[in-house]
Amino acid sequence: MAPTGKVLIVGCGIAGLATAWSLLRRGFEVEMFEQGPIPNPKGSSWDEHRITRHAYGEFEGYSYLMPQAFRLWDLMWKDLGVTHYDPCGAVYFQREETPWYHGTSTALTRMGIGFRDVPLGKAAARFPMLNLDTVSRVVETDGAGMLFPSRIVLDLVVFLAGKGVVFHANHLVSEIDAEHGTVTANGATYSGDRVVIAAGAWADRLVPSLRAHATPSRQAVMFLAPPPDHAQAWAEASVMADLGPESSCYMLPPRRGTRLKIGDHVFTRRGDADEDRTATDLDVTRLTRVLKRVVKDFDRYQVLERKACFYTVTDDEHFIQNAVGAKGWIISACSGHGFKLGALTGELAAQAIAGERSADEVTTMAAGLVLEPA
Repeated sequence: MAPTGKVLIVGCGIAGLATAWSLLRRGFEVEMFEQGPIPNPKGSSWDEHRITRHAYGEFEGYSYLMPQAFRLWDLMWKDLGVTHYDPCGAVYFQREETPWYHGTSTALTRMGIGFRDVPLGKAAARFPMLNLDTVSRVVETDGAGMLFPSRIVLDLVVFLAGKGVVFHANHLVSEIDAEHGTVTANGATYSGDRVVIAAGAWADRLVPSLRAHATPSRQAVMFLAPPPDHAQAWAEASVMADLGPESSCYMLPPRRGTRLKIGDHVFTRRGDADEDRTATDLDVTRLTRVLKRVVKDFDRYQVLERKACFYTVTDDEHFIQNAVGAKGWIISACSGHGFKLGALTGELAAQAIAGERSADEVTTMAAGLVLEPA
């Protein structure tokens, strides 16, 4: 297929790489810019594992996007020649009534995806490493598991380079002209037919108008080694999330060569994306308090790493995709759960750039506002 134009993409995380992948399939030329190495270990896409799921609670619109995301991941696995997904399922622990169950049960029923209550007595035997004393409901869902981000972005970089994508590593972008389709990096100016800004928590430095909608947020995670008597239970576990207001966290088991990871899901809405990625005592204060409540015998766990990640967060936790100027397009995946939609995020951007969907329709879909299953 003859090239249909050149697209410059700023940011080599999953949003930028998936956009390049989708554009390449349509015959576009692509050049990509990253302020550090490619992939960049400071970027939020560099991680051992992330949850993916169809269950989205009250955010039903994202539930209805997930079947498309799963189909695109499958297409990407074919291109990469390897599957970076573990369909281990998901389990959710409720400690009081929330809107989560109604939205989840409604969406999963409409999409034909299985879910079921786990009796509390069986849950206690199945999850001996957790403190379930105040849990009132346990829900298990199908259509969920783990993606392995670092492996995905590494394989995408190699694949895209082999298909002709030009990468500019260690190129700090200082200016974007979205009206004329130019990018200035390391003192040189590059021209394209379109420019995509997918720079994560740094995006508002290039598009200041983004600050009115999205705020960078420094989030804490811990990588842990469980005590020997709990190691097997963790290794056999699904991905899990605690939904209690004072115990909110997500848990990813040590599978396929990863470590046990538990993260905080209360947004700090503070910090600077250039800060160090080692989590401070302040970063993990709440998470440590939560883990002592949720994880049985937490004092016996070894802390292998404390890490800080940066995401962009909107007030309603919706993602942003929209046109900027005559030739620009911005992608801002919010609240840390953007990776699971990464393949679809890139596809939607490519559809908008190729004129296959209107910009308004893509903006609406990215915001999770389409309330019908695809």
